Amino acid sequence: MSAGGSPSERTTVLLMAYGTPRSRDEIEAYYTDIRRGRAPTAEQLADLTARYDALGGTSPLAARTEAQRVALQAALDAIAPGRYEVVLGLKHADPKIEAAVAEVAASGAKRIVGLVLAPHYSAFSVGQYHQRARAVADARGMRYAAIDSWATEPAFIEFTARSLRERVAAVAGAAGASATTDVKVVFTAHSLPTRIISAGDPYPDQLRATAMAVAANAGLDPWTGWTIAWQSAGRTPEPWLGPDILTVIDDLAAAENDAGRPRGIVVSAVGFVADHLEVLYDLDIEAARRAGSHGLGFARTACVNDDPAVMAALAARVVEADR
Repeated sequence: MSAGGSPSERTTVLLMAYGTPRSRDEIEAYYTDIRRGRAPTAEQLADLTARYDALGGTSPLAARTEAQRVALQAALDAIAPGRYEVVLGLKHADPKIEAAVAEVAASGAKRIVGLVLAPHYSAFSVGQYHQRARAVADARGMRYAAIDSWATEPAFIEFTARSLRERVAAVAGAAGASATTDVKVVFTAHSLPTRIISAGDPYPDQLRATAMAVAANAGLDPWTGWTIAWQSAGRTPEPWLGPDILTVIDDLAAAENDAGRPRGIVVSAVGFVADHLEVLYDLDIEAARRAGSHGLGFARTACVNDDPAVMAALAARVVEADR
């Protein structure tokens, strides 16, 4: 907790994230929570456990999220010492969002700013985080201010574009190819059910806005130099947003242009801001393996994690929301 006045004089920043099992023993409970209380089958549990095993047993997401909390706290302390306290609230792991808000309320705090560690708003994702937090805050008479989106935050765009330029150059160099014509950039985010489209959800448009801003900053040609795909779709009967990144890789491997097919692919997973399963396994292992099977070079841009410039920009957004 930051130094400063009483809890009633401070603003609590509820930093929300997906959560992850911290040990192998927590995987089944975590998976059950994701499945809304339905325990996974033995086969489903074995599959998820194998993915974590491929990363060394667990995901680094818990440590990354805590590092982001610490970095955001430091950035806020630099702006307004003692005014803010940053606490975590997680969707599928402890401390859960509701428990975090209840604990803050019990301390005597009166104001909360909610910030989700995901840049693109959807009523089916970020909106649900805020809905859960606001319900508890309202019940306890607390003021709740939500930061809905930071899809085109300049510091986020610059961080991603800088990493993208580096990765494209590296893949092109390794393949003896041209960075401008032989390396395709694919921007990705977590897929959601396609029913969000009929509901008028802004999520796909926000991903496109991020991609366009990063591509412009990095000097990529519109569409000929980059495209959009989705990844990590849920295993449910209903349709999910596509095309999937693995399908795009297959299609790019089969594509031909005036100079022949692409020589390499760089994935910019702009929907994810910390290293975890959907990045370290779904992309670094599964997508990289698919690209390699086609003889294509592969790389991924860095995740934000606790980058000081991005955390400082988010801190400024918190201060603005607190006015």
